Order: sequence, then structure tokens, then C-alpha cells
Amino acid sequence: MKRRALLFMGGGVIGGLAAGVSRGVWQARTPVTADLPPNPTQNPTVTAPELVAKRSPNPAPIGMYAPRRGDLRIAVISDLNSQYGSTTYDREVLLAVKYLPDWEPDLVICSGDMVAGQFPSLTEPEIKAMWDGFDRHIGAPIRKLKIPYGFTLGNHDASSALSVNKKFLFQQERDLAAAYWRDPKHNPGVNIVDRGQFPFYYTFEQGQVFYLIWDASSSQIPAEQLAWAEKSLASPRAQAAKIRIVIGHLPLYAVAIGREDLGEIVANGDKVRRMLEKQRVHTYISGHHHAYYPAHIGKLQLLHTGALGSGPRPLLVGNLPVTKTMTIVDIDYKTADTTYTTYNMTRKMVVDQKTLPRLISGPTGTVLRRDLEVSDLTAQERNQYLRGT
Repeated sequence: MKRRALLFMGGGVIGGLAAGVSRGVWQARTPVTADLPPNPTQNPTVTAPELVAKRSPNPAPIGMYAPRRGDLRIAVISDLNSQYGSTTYDREVLLAVKYLPDWEPDLVICSGDMVAGQFPSLTEPEIKAMWDGFDRHIGAPIRKLKIPYGFTLGNHDASSALSVNKKFLFQQERDLAAAYWRDPKHNPGVNIVDRGQFPFYYTFEQGQVFYLIWDASSSQIPAEQLAWAEKSLASPRAQAAKIRIVIGHLPLYAVAIGREDLGEIVANGDKVRRMLEKQRVHTYISGHHHAYYPAHIGKLQLLHTGALGSGPRPLLVGNLPVTKTMTIVDIDYKTADTTYTTYNMTRKMVVDQKTLPRLISGPTGTVLRRDLEVSDLTAQERNQYLRGT
């Protein structure tokens, strides 16, 4: 099966469109050309019923690059929150929500940190006020558009960190997050297959894609939850899907400065990755590191989403400026693969993946930029990669 298809994007901003486009490489490398539409169309905002009735071949907000639509389109956002206790959101978050109908996504995925908790002194009214703020600025507008919303909980939403007594340190935040999402008024609109322990972990499907959400709001995913995940991914329903996607807040490997400690990535990430590969998972989508990096290791694609809210971070390698980003993912059923178009939402421009580091080494492994294979690396890079894996 093909490893990956056309992709966009990286950390640096570009002025021209062509420079921001490249096609990924397959296990057997084949020369290909960029897949840019000759004259990208721009569409005014449309109402929810029109999202299905008036599909555009390459929809996007006016004045922004319009990627060619796949068979299924996902808008991926992450790390939306501001300072502790905040009930408001940065301009880039509000713009992303405003522009959603222009991209005409079939689904919105959020890889965590929708509110600004994980602060011991926050009171119940303050935590409820944060979720009210989320609903006012993000949740309700997306429901009004009738776009399904798949999400994972982040450490600032409902941290699963444990005390020495093995009790949740932020039990109140977890209880209130669960109360918000289990309220029928806040139905995210996804086609749930297994509710598991919704909203902490669950599965859903859309079109020919199977999604699994797990609770990676801390570095420790319990063994019983990983066992549930493997069983779910091995199920006939999951294996019949064209693509399987797993979403969790913490990544499997470190990519950002200030997030390279072991507590900032999923424990035993290599072991978890091998389980995902065994079950033919295509992509693991994560947040938390606040830095965009499209990568792969082994047979697994890794979409490290950038922060759309406060606190974007630099990557572990290079001196690129920090950016607030969101990614449009287009899925091609025929090739069972994905295309990324990532925007710097401050400047509303496509960002160029070729400005990103070719590989990033963290404490538990080395990941390659999505468009590269080991055969593309220099001898020094190859040694670095092989040492890291």
C-alpha cells in the first residue's frame, strides 16, 4: 500500500503558492508533479445546508490558497486555549471557526486543549465558565454549521495525571469536562461506533474512515485502555475502513522545545507505535507540542498539529519563527492516503514544509519529515535516524 500522497506544509511562510506544494514519496519512489489547480476558486461563506448541496472542487476562504478537495476533508485544529482560566480565545482561533464553512470540511478534529484548565486553584464556577466560553466561541458555531466534531481531551481540559495514591489530580476538571460533553445539547455529531468511556476514549466512523480517540492527556495511557484500543482497531469494522486514524493529545515522539521531557510524550511510544502499525493505522494526530511537524516513522504517519491558540513553540531543530497553524487534510479513498494543506493563520498563508527540519531526534526516537525516506538522507542523517529508531 502506498505510504503517503501529496502534502503541504511546514513552519515557514511563503509568498508564492507553488513553493508550498510537494508530493510525498512512496516506498517505491516515482517522479510526480505538483497537484495545484490552475486557478484556485474562492468561495464566499455558505450556510450549513449548502455544504453538501454545493461542493466546490477546491474550496477555501476568499484570498487564501484553495487546495483540491479529496473524497473526505478534515479540518484539524489544536491547543485553542489562552492563559489559565480564560473564557476568551485568540484571534486566530476565532478566524479558523469563522472560515470553516469556506473550506467545506466533512469533519473537524481537535487534538485537545479546548479550555485552559490544569490549575489547582480553579473553582467549579470558573471551570464551567471556561466550557461556556468554549461553547459560545467554538462549540455552538460548529454545531450550527452541522459539521461533526471529533475531539480528544488535552491536559488543560481534563488531565489524567495521577497522584502518588493513583487518584486523578484534576478529578474536578475531568468530571466537568465529562458533564459538558455528555450533555445532549453539546452532541458533537459524530457517528459513534463504541462509546468506550466517552469523552475520554471512544471510536467513530465517517465515510470510509475509522477514528479512535484515546486519553493521552498525560504521558500514561493505562494498559487496559491500550488493550481496548488494539481490540477496537483489530475489529472487522475498523479493518474494513480505507484508513484508520488515531487521535490523542500527547504525541509519541518529541518535536518541540520545552516539550522534550518524557512526561510530555506518550510513555513507551515506540511500543505503542508498533501496535498501531500492526493494526494498519495510517496516521496518529496529536497536539500538546504547539509546533507543526508532518512526519513519519516506520509505517506510521504522524501529524503533530501546531497551536492555534496561545503559546506556539519552536521545533527542536532549526531557528524557524513560531507560527499558529491549522491543517486541512484531504483523504483519497482510491490511494488510501492523505494530503495536508497547512496555514499560518496569523498571516493567512500556506506554510512550506520544505523549510522544516529534515528529521527531528527526541529522547525516545527520531522522526522523518513526511516527504522524505531514509534513502533521501545524507550518510550523517541516516546514521542519526538509525540511532534514533
